Amino acid sequence: MLLRKVEHIGINVSDMDRSIKFYTEVLGLNLRTRVRLSEQSELAFLAIGDAELELVATGGAIEHARQGVVNHLAFTVDDVSTVLAHLKKHAVHLLNDEPIVIEPLGVKIAFFHGPDGEKLELFSAPG
Repeated sequence: MLLRKVEHIGINVSDMDRSIKFYTEVLGLNLRTRVRLSEQSELAFLAIGDAELELVATGGAIEHARQGVVNHLAFTVDDVSTVLAHLKKHAVHLLNDEPIVIEPLGVKIAFFHGPDGEKLELFSAPG
């Protein structure tokens, strides 16, 4: 096999502190590393299971950094409804107030936005 695993998923952010707070305090990821590359550029890596989420800040110029767009980042959860309730308490912008059931796949999903409008998904499979 040529590819072994997802190493990390990069998301452009306009405010590193705000994004780290959202991903750690609201979503429960762990900050592994934060590094300033220059006066205008900074990276942060957050752990999610065996993968990492990379936040990329380029001095607030997020529109200039949107060269490649990730459609969404999906998180596996035990219960979509429980996580939606948690997100509502934190005033997170939800795209779905209730889980969407995809019968042919036997899964439940729901979408919401991160602090810079990044599209995030909750994913729950039976079993």
